[in-house]
This record gives sequence, C-alpha cells and structure tokens, in this order.
Amino acid sequence: MKQLLLLLLGLLLAGAAQAHGGEDHGEGAQAAAPAGATSFSVAALSEKFEVLLRYEPLEGGQPADLRLFLSDYATNAPIKGAKLTLTNPEDAALKWTVTEQEAGIYLVEGQFPKNQPYSFALNVVAADQADLLLLEGIKVGEKLPVAAAASVATTGLFSSWKTVLALVGAFGLGIGLTALLMRRRRAASSVSASTPAAYENHA
Repeated sequence: MKQLLLLLLGLLLAGAAQAHGGEDHGEGAQAAAPAGATSFSVAALSEKFEVLLRYEPLEGGQPADLRLFLSDYATNAPIKGAKLTLTNPEDAALKWTVTEQEAGIYLVEGQFPKNQPYSFALNVVAADQADLLLLEGIKVGEKLPVAAAASVATTGLFSSWKTVLALVGAFGLGIGLTALLMRRRRAASSVSASTPAAYENHA
C-alpha cells in the first residue's frame, strides 16, 4: 500500500516537472524582446559620439516620427545644439527634418515609402567635432512582439491544462487500483478467518 502511494506521488512530481520542461530561464529568455515593449530602437557609436534611435511601429507611406538621442562617447553627456543630417542609402531622395527638443534629444520627421528595412547615414557636427555614423535595422512595417507573446502564452496555458488533466487522471487511476487491492485483501482476510471455525465444526 505504501509503495503504491509512493509510486503515485513520484508520478505526480514527474508530471509537474515535465510541465515546466519547455520553459527557458537562462540568458536566452532574458535577452528576448519584452512582451510589453512599446517601441523599437537601434544604436550606433564612434570614438566621438553615441547615438540611440527610438521609434514606435512604422508603416510605409505614413508620416514617421522618431526620437534620436545623442551623447558624448567619453562622458555620456547629452550633446545639445548639434547639426544632424540624415540620409538613407536605400533611397537618396528621402528627406528628413531634425528638430532639437531638449539637450541631447532630437525629433526626426519624414516618411518611409515602403514596408522594408531601412538605415540612416547620420552626419553629426557638434562644436569642433564631426563624425558619420550608420544606424541599421530600422524595420518599417514590423509589429511589436506583443501578439506573438500572447499566442505563446495561450499555447502554454493550454499545455498546462492538458498536464493537469493528465495528472488528475493518473491520480484517479491510482485511487481505483488502491481500492481494488484493499477489497481483495479484505476478501482474503475473511476467508482466512472462516477456515479455522469450519475445521473445528468438522472435528
């Protein structure tokens, strides 16, 4: 009886461990894009400047607003009053307007004609320094990973329910087997108890 209960307990624990077997708690999971992200970003740096470009999902043929953060490479201090010129290697005819909003933060306005990856060639002139940086991987037409994350969460929930149902079924089967064994033991005990009495009557 005890061995059977221990076996059932081991099966339940093994099933619970298997339910979490598909999860990744390592560095790969931490490196993935967060499901609640509201914007994309690309970055570039040189010996003089650091640049971060942040933007919400973009659609080809629609007005595009992007935020550009410019800082000094050595001190990480925001750079104000810089003259920024942006061009696109994919389409030299595209025009962009750059407006400084506050120290080190610039608004970039224009329009991408198509849903495809683009890049910016950024020319920076700040005080007595100048440099050219390339910002690659601007994904026009790409959606944030919220929908994909929701789909994965739904699949994981469904798998969890299937695991729970399987565990409940295994537990019910174990209870049935236990009841059957106990019934057989009682029947055997009853037969054993009645045998000496019958022998005494014949004697």
